[in-house]
Amino acid sequence: MELRQIEHFIAVAGEMSFTRAAERAHVVQSALSTSIAKLERELGVELFDRSRQRISLTAAGEAFRPHAYEMLHAARAAAESAGQFRGSLMGTVEFGSLISYGPVDVARALGDFHRAHPFVRLRLRLSQSGASAYLSALLEGSLDLALVSMPNRFPAQLDLTLLFEEPMVFVCRDDHALARRRRLDLADLAGEDLVGFPPEFGLRRLIDTAFHRAGVEPQTQYEVPAGFAAIAELVGNGLGTSFMPESEARRFDLRAVPLLDPAVWQVYLAAPRVERMTPAAARLAETLLAAAV
Repeated sequence: MELRQIEHFIAVAGEMSFTRAAERAHVVQSALSTSIAKLERELGVELFDRSRQRISLTAAGEAFRPHAYEMLHAARAAAESAGQFRGSLMGTVEFGSLISYGPVDVARALGDFHRAHPFVRLRLRLSQSGASAYLSALLEGSLDLALVSMPNRFPAQLDLTLLFEEPMVFVCRDDHALARRRRLDLADLAGEDLVGFPPEFGLRRLIDTAFHRAGVEPQTQYEVPAGFAAIAELVGNGLGTSFMPESEARRFDLRAVPLLDPAVWQVYLAAPRVERMTPAAARLAETLLAAAV
């Protein structure tokens, strides 16, 4: 059993697609499939059920997955510990990112970290199913650090540190009937056609919860699993209105109106307990927390 085979298994188990896993592992799909098939022959079991249109883990694959993460983590920790004797921080940090960094200049922090530790490889992952998926990935070991928007749980095995919080504002075109209001009650927005994120996104849950608290049913007509630029373009073309953090709203030529009862966006830096972190991940966590001060 080779370490590369373990990496390929983890990639396929994470993506549930040989095509996407090959892109993630930077290999051609035929080589990835051959690697997985060889691993299955060596173990004497099938790890993936390929009988349906969408592949899935077999019972043997589910049992093998946590041990595969432990093996990969141990190998990376061993390599990083040896690297310290060469006077340089080394290794790979798997980092779960967000579509927006709010008021914190995360890109600059990542750049500063890269310049200070050029032998550490940063691999950024952006969840298409909402950042709450990062908590499971951290628990199973496929991520080292993650930014988590409005977490729906706080697992005891993880450290979640509040990185920043920021109020949301109502965003509309300058010619909207509510554009000149100083503040808005969510009850004033009943019937608005909203442009927002899919339901599993933290920002969407935040706005839906605020509406329900005000006794209003939100009408999200357009769900956009992308960044605020795509939402702003739809709003700017008259397809509806939206909500954005203050720092994002300032980037676009749209009218931003504060809310009477603020809905506050919170983003946490999530990580395993310090004893389970690699030196590179621990140093990156320090860099990100310092950027938020």
